[in-house]
Amino acid sequence: MTKEQLALDPEQTALVEEHGAQITPLEPIGAEVRGIDLAAQAPPPRDVLDALERVMAQSGFLVFKNAETIDHEAFLRASCWWGGRALHSTHGVHPETPDLNRHIFRLSNDERHGIPDVGPQWHNDGSFLPATFSHSGYHIIRPAEHGGGTHFVHQGLAFDALPQDRQERWRRLSSVNSASGVVHPMVHEHPVSGQACIWLHLGMTGAIIEKHPDADGFRLLEAEEMKQVCREYNDILNAGFDAGYAIAFEYAENDCVFIDNLAVAHRAAPEAHMPADQQGLRIMHRSTVRGAQDLAPGFGLPQHVNIDGGNPFGQGVWQGGGVGFRWEEGIKMRN
Repeated sequence: MTKEQLALDPEQTALVEEHGAQITPLEPIGAEVRGIDLAAQAPPPRDVLDALERVMAQSGFLVFKNAETIDHEAFLRASCWWGGRALHSTHGVHPETPDLNRHIFRLSNDERHGIPDVGPQWHNDGSFLPATFSHSGYHIIRPAEHGGGTHFVHQGLAFDALPQDRQERWRRLSSVNSASGVVHPMVHEHPVSGQACIWLHLGMTGAIIEKHPDADGFRLLEAEEMKQVCREYNDILNAGFDAGYAIAFEYAENDCVFIDNLAVAHRAAPEAHMPADQQGLRIMHRSTVRGAQDLAPGFGLPQHVNIDGGNPFGQGVWQGGGVGFRWEEGIKMRN
């Protein structure tokens, strides 16, 4: 995939414009949508939503600019336009969450107003599930006055940026979630765009299984190997800021951002976790959408293993619970 392939499809753009809305590409990834009322009870026609979903799959995420304030119920309804078209929520509920709605994950840099310190490392939401969340939504209740957004990186363009030998090796790797034991491929084909995308949760991985290149069977990566793979993954995503496939996105009040969780990885900007008395108060509501299909590993590997049990390979990293394998000393790994 090339940057040119991120250009908006004229056919999809025309469908959106016929509905009276406008869609504009962002640089270097993502797109902005204006003219669709998220507060309306009736959603846009299905062909318009399908067009927007295809654009999201290609470009990574959509930013809906809302002229009027919308409530949490409208945000949650709009979240169900995508993917599995139903909410799937596994998080805790902060006391200030509107109506204590279990589908809202309320985040803040002040624990009195939301859950702090979430998502400091590159990750995709719901990696502990076989059918990982198809999409995630972010409703910006209050952006911090002095910055503190989210970093997004296109995982298809990141795969293309890898040397060929690394592409070939990573296609033989599968990660094991440290909390659930769910197994996902480290390279998968996006179900809508068909792009090859890399995938690894840097804050919740307990093992990496490698398929032998020239023979049947598997092995676990040893600690130093696993550190190297995690660092290489972190490096290729960070390289996107200079190479044009990652963005440090800053929000405006009442923005609604929807991401294709199979196309982009994300992490909180470091400023997002700085104290409110330095950055200003930040409040965000997150939603997560049910996956449409399992993100299944290849090579006959099971979707789930007992990461809390004994190491079935006898050697290599096999670490269950919490944040998983610590691939860099001193980094924050709360998710």
